[in-house]
Amino acid sequence: MMQRLAGKVAIVTGAARGIGRQIGRTFAAEGAMVVVCDVIDGGGRETVEMISAAGGQATYLPADVTSIDDWQRAVERAATAYGGLHILVNNAAKWRGGTAVDTPWDVWAMTRGTILDAAYLGCQQCIPTMIESGGGSIISISSVHGLFAARRSAAYEAAKGGLILLMKQVACDFGPQGIRANCICPGLIVSPEKKAEHEAHPEHDRFNAEVYPVRRYGTAQDIAWAAVFLASDESTFVSGQALAVDGGLTAQLQDDVAYRTADYVRTQQQGVQS
Repeated sequence: MMQRLAGKVAIVTGAARGIGRQIGRTFAAEGAMVVVCDVIDGGGRETVEMISAAGGQATYLPADVTSIDDWQRAVERAATAYGGLHILVNNAAKWRGGTAVDTPWDVWAMTRGTILDAAYLGCQQCIPTMIESGGGSIISISSVHGLFAARRSAAYEAAKGGLILLMKQVACDFGPQGIRANCICPGLIVSPEKKAEHEAHPEHDRFNAEVYPVRRYGTAQDIAWAAVFLASDESTFVSGQALAVDGGLTAQLQDDVAYRTADYVRTQQQGVQS
């Protein structure tokens, strides 16, 4: 590791597993001191244990990202344990599918609360301390679903899309105070926790090889490396952006993807028949 985040203090939400866990571990390996936040107590503590075993510094804080009190505690933990705050990663999310007609209001509110409202609260509580610490980087994990819509994902698309514009607004408002704000928009990410389940259906990999130009799905480490770049001094002139880390998925014309997928399905059917 290059220690690109040496001396920096980070809060990472949803860090008990998946993308959040890998971001926390990679930040620590790059020299950051990490406050691991999650409602999954066992997973959060396990993330800290992984970081500590690798020689990094981290502390776990049980935190509900929809609670302003928990956000205040997270900022206080960063300041008291490590002396400041330089990086915020808004990663936590909870959602269920549905259209604008059949999505219950409580599902809409839950999705908006854990994604968009949580990022708003995080910015509100973290930015003053980040300014006092000399500036910093806010990274919100949006999605390719924040750039383009998919079926039956009304609440998720709205929250992830809103996240992109919120980060642009923060970038404009607080850039003069040394705060940068960006989104990462992942494509299909198969986390370590989901790998066995995914590999149980090898046809998914073959299909992804047709849809994704890089011919594979993404991993949590792919997103973690992007987060390190946005958190580090290597990206001091990058702010207000939505970085698609999606293997080229959103670079394609949709009709070309449709034709290529149809060719793939036709080839598979011919193979079965023969």
